[in-house]
Amino acid sequence: MNTTKPAFKRCGPCGFQWDTLNTFLGDPNIEIIGYQAYFEELKLGILLFNHSCKGTLAIQVDEFKHLYDGPLFEERMLGEEDCPGYCLYEDELRTCPARCECAYVREIIQRIKTWNKK
Repeated sequence: MNTTKPAFKRCGPCGFQWDTLNTFLGDPNIEIIGYQAYFEELKLGILLFNHSCKGTLAIQVDEFKHLYDGPLFEERMLGEEDCPGYCLYEDELRTCPARCECAYVREIIQRIKTWNKK
């Protein structure tokens, strides 16, 4: 019986492997570059990362949900006056000021952006 835990993520172009989320986020050769919202089910949205080999990795938001422990809002504010529309632009990674159900993803992005790189 094989009890080896599968890698967290492997880079398709170069084959480099990260065994855990912590090693992935702590790698100075990884940079978050985008977010593709999936409004029907937010946890299925995609965070995009560039690897130094020029490969791009796509990982579902659900893989990072444990990085956020703040309030979760129930109402989506997209299109409302208080919504800056950040989720409509893949390369917009700023924190959202709206009290929106999508706001927690923006907070996860900030946590990733400020992760201590080794």
